[in-house]
Amino acid sequence: EVQLVESGGGLVQPGGSLTLSCLASGFTFSMYDMKWFRQRPGKGSEWVSTINSGGGTLYAPSMKSRFTISRDNAKSIVYLQLNNLQPEDTAMYSCRTSYDQTIKGQGTQVTVSS
Repeated sequence: EVQLVESGGGLVQPGGSLTLSCLASGFTFSMYDMKWFRQRPGKGSEWVSTINSGGGTLYAPSMKSRFTISRDNAKSIVYLQLNNLQPEDTAMYSCRTSYDQTIKGQGTQVTVSS
């Protein structure tokens, strides 16, 4: 069974940082692309970033300068480092895999507020 378990969210002040994690199981993690999405209050799902099986990365233009995606294939974890967070980054963040893009975890909530 494929499972994705996100963690690391929380409440942070504007300008703060968080590192999100997504622990994957049920498939050969190293062979597949991993993606982060977010859903802001009242909005649809928004693609944030992708890291491919070779470690190449892509970012949504508005987030490229502040977010960093990485992966640890030995641990089957994909990370998303969020820097200089702003209130508009408040969202539920979740990960997906190209192994089966219909699978998603419960997400992790990031709230940016003073």
